[in-house]
Amino acid sequence: MKTNNPVDEVDHHLRHDHHEASSGDIIATPRKQSVITRVISILDLIMRIMGAIGTLASAVTMGTTYQTLPFTIQFNLVRAQYDDLPAFTFFVIANSVVCGYLVLVSLPFSIFHVIKSEAKISRIILLIFDTVMLGLLTAGASSAAAIVYLAHEGNSSANWSAICQQFYSFCERISGSLIGSFVTVIMLMLTIITSAIAISRP
Repeated sequence: MKTNNPVDEVDHHLRHDHHEASSGDIIATPRKQSVITRVISILDLIMRIMGAIGTLASAVTMGTTYQTLPFTIQFNLVRAQYDDLPAFTFFVIANSVVCGYLVLVSLPFSIFHVIKSEAKISRIILLIFDTVMLGLLTAGASSAAAIVYLAHEGNSSANWSAICQQFYSFCERISGSLIGSFVTVIMLMLTIITSAIAISRP
């Protein structure tokens, strides 16, 4: 007559429970990874919206900057306008291009990634374009910031005098326009990081 060994029964139950626990971990892990990737995609979308708003505000603020002083020199009006300086013109163009990219290309891709968080190829394409746009916007914002500094402080070595004492309103607007642009630079840096993290996830 065959009898069941109590030790064998306990060992069988332990192995069965361990197998069920392992199966549950295997099922839960991909689900957890998918949730994390989706959260990253949502953060990416929010940062791109903020970047689009920032570049739009900067382009509009700089592009509408104009001031005329209430006196003339040799019958000519004394005025200051953004397109008097190539650096400011480049700034407006750079912000307009990046804003158009964020709205027309970047946001649709980002919404797609929220829906389909496991997408990889589209993230790589977006990462490449983000890097190019970051370089363009950084160049535009940096060149404009240098001119704004000269407008406020001047340069005694080059015999350039500061103009902001006369053109206060003009300088106030061009200084404010830099804020949205540099905020978008930070947002693009963060989106590049989040895209790299999402791509590297299994």
